[in-house]
Amino acid sequence: MALNSNERLQEAFSLALEDRSKGYQDLVSNSNAILYLMKQKNGFKAFSGPTIRERLLYNESGTYTRYSGYQYLNPSPAELFNDAEFTPKLAAVSVTLSGEDILKNSGASQLKDIMEEHISAAEQELVDRFVEDLHADGTAANQIGGLQLAIPTTAGSGTYGGISRADNAIWRTSSYDAHSAFSGITQVTSSTIKTIFDNVMIERSRGTKGPDCITCSQEHYIAYTGAMTAIQRIQDENELGKLGFTNLKYYGAGKSVDVVLEGGIGSAMPANTSYFLDSSALRFRYHPDRNFVKFGGKQAPVNQDAIVQHIGFYGNLTLNNPLHVAKLHDSNVAA
Repeated sequence: MALNSNERLQEAFSLALEDRSKGYQDLVSNSNAILYLMKQKNGFKAFSGPTIRERLLYNESGTYTRYSGYQYLNPSPAELFNDAEFTPKLAAVSVTLSGEDILKNSGASQLKDIMEEHISAAEQELVDRFVEDLHADGTAANQIGGLQLAIPTTAGSGTYGGISRADNAIWRTSSYDAHSAFSGITQVTSSTIKTIFDNVMIERSRGTKGPDCITCSQEHYIAYTGAMTAIQRIQDENELGKLGFTNLKYYGAGKSVDVVLEGGIGSAMPANTSYFLDSSALRFRYHPDRNFVKFGGKQAPVNQDAIVQHIGFYGNLTLNNPLHVAKLHDSNVAA
């Protein structure tokens, strides 16, 4: 049974989605500072096969030899690489229009209006739910493994990517409790946060490598804002600022790093938490045929007068190098 007698309406709906669908990855990545930095570091990468594999350099060859003259060198074989394995997840939003809505808005301008509203609502839902999952622990059904799984509060527990953190220290991120991890400090406040940030940045950096972004909950961001003098809060309009993200700069430990507010309305960012991120170690691995695109064709339910079109992805968030990544949390905010 046909959706309705006006084929032009069906075609217009399909074309409206086609024009927008090519930019959904950018729509998602530009909605969040973490995702934006990942995209800038080429962190959105395709995968193929039934699982996602991340190749890890986890060992040294052990062949470094100090020698003189005819002393022997040490060309010994060694296993240097292994794979972490992640299960890709599916998620989608659906754009739905009833035949009645289409007929009520059958004029050219009215049709465009209702299409725009439905498509925009679906796009916003896609962005909001994906950013929510970005901070998740992966325990909801078919949910990607977000930052709470990748960078846990208890760094030496559980399995990630099929590798035991308890048995492999090299696979652990770092975790700092502001109540106990720093001498003379029991809480994150405007007077302690700069010292805390300095310590974490120094301990998680080596040479030119280290965290390149600090994302903060509302509580930690307010404390950091309070630590800055008025002149220190004035900064150049960098890329994140131009995109509209609420951010300041951290200067310390020989580095200049963005400090970004990740809390806010509807945010899934845990309270009293900051993540020190190496955005080059984070990746969103997606299937090339399901990379935030419309799929399944324009569908008409057999028993309903409606049009349905789905937009979604197939993939997962991965962390392939935990060395420069850390979580700061405050277990006793009333200390």
